[in-house]
Formats: sequence, structure tokens, C-alpha cells
Amino acid sequence: MPSLTSKIAVPIILAGLFAITIFLALDYERLEPSFFVVLLLLSVSIFFFGFAIGQNFVSPIKRLIERATNLSNGDLTSRVYLESKDEFGELAKIFNKIAEELQESHCETQKTEESVGIKVKARTQALEETINALEQKVKNRTIELERLIQESKKLQEDAKLKETEAAGFRKELNSLKSKVVKSKPNKVIENNNENA
Repeated sequence: MPSLTSKIAVPIILAGLFAITIFLALDYERLEPSFFVVLLLLSVSIFFFGFAIGQNFVSPIKRLIERATNLSNGDLTSRVYLESKDEFGELAKIFNKIAEELQESHCETQKTEESVGIKVKARTQALEETINALEQKVKNRTIELERLIQESKKLQEDAKLKETEAAGFRKELNSLKSKVVKSKPNKVIENNNENA
């Protein structure tokens, strides 16, 4: 694929050579050898003139392309400064304006992200404090419940001991009752004997 310089220079060179050829064809028979030397120098100068014009048109475009590539790769400080007052200068101004707007937009986006980050952090911090307070309450309640469970187990053990003691007392009471009942008929007989 031919470069932009050659795309501009080749038509200029061909037009110059075409003009020389036409000039030669008009008066070919009367030309002297010194004219051919001048013609050769003219052809070389047309060749260099074509490439110089091509470079003159291409260099601002190359700078624009280079800066546009830098901009597309994330370099938002990329600017093009052309001193020409033609369309290339206007294109450079428009490019610089677009780059400035992109940079401003990027700065605003970063400020917004930072602001949102700060707001989220503040809300998150409040939520974390609430969560920590709730976790502490849960820990306190858990400790209290564990203490109550231990007391309940102790009370159950005490109740079992009391039941065991009560069962022992019942046995003793029953045994005493049975002794009393056995001894009562004897006492009734003794009391009857004493009354008689």
C-alpha cells in the first residue's frame, strides 16, 4: 500500500513530466543538446518538488495521526500544535478541543468516582458500626443464655438431689409410719389396760 506522501507526490511528478513531454512534442526537431540537459534538471527538480509538496501535506497529517493514536491509547494530554492557518490548523484546533473535552470528562468521572467512593465508605462505615453493635449484643445475649443454661442445669441437678433426698425422707417417713402404726396397737392396748 503506497504511503500518503507517494499518493500526493506521484500525481505532481506525473503532471510535470506530462507538461515537459507536451512541450517537447511541440518543437522536437529544433531542440539543441543543451536543452536536454535543462530538461533533465527540470525533471529532477519536478521530482523533488513533488516529494517536497507531498511531505508538506503529509507531515501535519502524520502528527495528527500520531497524537490521535496517543489519545486513543489513553494519553489525554496529547495535543497537536500546527502554526498553519489552513484546514490542517483548523483540524488541529478541533482535535485539541476534543482532547480537552475528553480530559475534562475523564477528570469529572474520576471526581464522581471518588465522591461516590467516599459516600459509599461513609455509609459502609455506619453499617459496619451497626453490625458491630449488633454482633456485640448477640455475643452478650449468647453469654447470658449460656449462663442461664448453666444455672438451669445446676438447678436441675439440685432438683434431682432434692428429689433423691425427698425420696429418702419419704422412705424414712414411711418406715416411721409403719413403726408408729405397729407400735400404736400396742399402745392402745396399754392405754386400755391403764384405763381399766
